[in-house]
Amino acid sequence: MLALLGLVIGLIIGIFLNVDIPQAYSTYVAVGILAATDSIVGAISANMQNKFDMPLFVTGLLGNGLIAVALAALGDQLGIPLYLAAVFAFGNRLFLNFSFIRRTWLERFRKPAGAAPDPIENKM
Repeated sequence: MLALLGLVIGLIIGIFLNVDIPQAYSTYVAVGILAATDSIVGAISANMQNKFDMPLFVTGLLGNGLIAVALAALGDQLGIPLYLAAVFAFGNRLFLNFSFIRRTWLERFRKPAGAAPDPIENKM
């Protein structure tokens, strides 16, 4: 419940606080946000599996963010879009974790295997 309250407060602050990010830093901010989103969705997935570990989450959040920003910075120095490696890696994991969360939620709302069939479904 505390995490949900923090999320709502953060969203409200983000909506009403007008922060302009310079174009030069937009790639760094984008991969940082993607890394953070990947860590958060991974934490939700781990929590649903009863495998959540706070130190692992915090170190993963910070480590993934630093690696993503470092790749983007190195790519800028070399003139190669290395930030795409972070985008592909975190994007792939984000979708995999989301698909696990979606399947888990759907299974929770489906009827048990021994439940009687719905008579309306049989008429179609």
